[in-house]
Amino acid sequence: MKFHYVLLFLLHHHHRQQFFLFVSLVFSPLVRCGHHDYSDALSKSILFFEGQRSGVLPRDQRMKWREDSGLSDGRSMYSMDLTGGYFDAGDNVKFGFPMAFTTTMLAWSVIEFGELMPPSELRNALVAIRWGTDYLLKTVSQPNRIFVQVGDPYKDHNCWERPEDMDTARTVYAVDAPNPASEVAAETAAALAASSMAFRSVDPGYAQTLLRNSVRVFQYADNFRGAYSDNSNVRDGACPFYCDFSGYQDELLWGAAWLRRASQDNSYLNYIEINGKTLGADDNINEFGWDNKHAGLNVLVSKEALEGNMYSLQSYKVSADSFMCTLIPDSSSSHIDYTPGGLIYKPGGSNLQHATTTSFLLLVYANYLDRTSQTVNCGNLIASPLSLRTIAKNQADYILGDNPMGLSYMVGYGNRFPQRIHHRGSSLPSVKDHPQFIACKEGSTYFNSTNPNPNVLVGAIVGGPGEDDVYDDDRADFRKSEPTTYINAPFVGVLAYFAGNPN
Repeated sequence: MKFHYVLLFLLHHHHRQQFFLFVSLVFSPLVRCGHHDYSDALSKSILFFEGQRSGVLPRDQRMKWREDSGLSDGRSMYSMDLTGGYFDAGDNVKFGFPMAFTTTMLAWSVIEFGELMPPSELRNALVAIRWGTDYLLKTVSQPNRIFVQVGDPYKDHNCWERPEDMDTARTVYAVDAPNPASEVAAETAAALAASSMAFRSVDPGYAQTLLRNSVRVFQYADNFRGAYSDNSNVRDGACPFYCDFSGYQDELLWGAAWLRRASQDNSYLNYIEINGKTLGADDNINEFGWDNKHAGLNVLVSKEALEGNMYSLQSYKVSADSFMCTLIPDSSSSHIDYTPGGLIYKPGGSNLQHATTTSFLLLVYANYLDRTSQTVNCGNLIASPLSLRTIAKNQADYILGDNPMGLSYMVGYGNRFPQRIHHRGSSLPSVKDHPQFIACKEGSTYFNSTNPNPNVLVGAIVGGPGEDDVYDDDRADFRKSEPTTYINAPFVGVLAYFAGNPN
């Protein structure tokens, strides 16, 4: 029941206006809720990940309606301990590709904006990262093998049951050399490298472990090039949910870029310089998410281009500049669609994933520009770091309630938020309230109910409204009502920035 694979190219849409207005005036949300409590939203956005945990839950688990789950993962097929990690969305499958991306984005959020987080929330963010990295280390613990998924998605999606009850096949999907798994391996390498930076000052030993494994996993990704979903033993599990739709090449550059940043090893800089063109660095694709890393890659590499004035990396800065210009409605190169209420919109469902990742990149790039006293030349206008931050703030405020529905799309934040999200654990009674086993089809009663979910998945950001700004609070409409880890992860960084810079 995934929808995120419906990835379409951007609709080309040019906004023409008389003259250059400040970007902050272009899209004033139709509903004003006043000042948002970004610190509260930040806390909740991190808490959400506790509701997505698989495995043995710790004693300090705050999402009390969850219990242990998936305790035999990996044992029957491979005699491996593959417990832990995150369920990606409202189901009970552990998909490695989006989980690795989620972990990368949580780590990047801490790297860029961790100093703006209250110490308690920085600790919570690191715990959320480690829940991902501990699992990812297990998936790459055997030489020349990577475990890319746990759980049969078709059997899982055919049931509506709590993770604590799940009795569907916990099929383990693995890729062995020389079969390729470049995008999952390279994204895992990125996650481990980025996380090593996040942990460097608080747990240097763990940081070294992460970086060492990142180097090894990237070698697998590069030595055996190809898409993991091209493997027949994986395709039936990964597709069409998290197939590789955009190619594995961007992940190779993304993984190398993170290893360069984490290690400062020149060999990864050489890799980017030598392989950039053949791996599509010049394609200038204005997309960033679990499947396509291009815009994020360009922003990430631009840091070194901006600070070191390295000519060999200037093409990444040019592409990053171009991406920023597409987001500015007054720009002559604008071609991102916005809803009437001001939300970045792309077709295909789960739209808020685009709003959160784009907002994150806007804030990161604005910081890079600020530190080097630079701006973005969009041809007919100059975009300042402030203008980029204003667009990001408009997106964040829309998500938190400044929208035509007057609805917060973060569960548990504000007075009005979605009550019937597409999420098994949230919609079924907790084990504490209903200790009896709820079988596969017995959960349908709760799925079809019009009652609010009994368990509040605090901090979850749903897929969001349609292009008309309309959101129906309908559990069955998973394109709008299902939360995902990779919607939340970049928003952690966004909220950290505004919590530290509320005005």
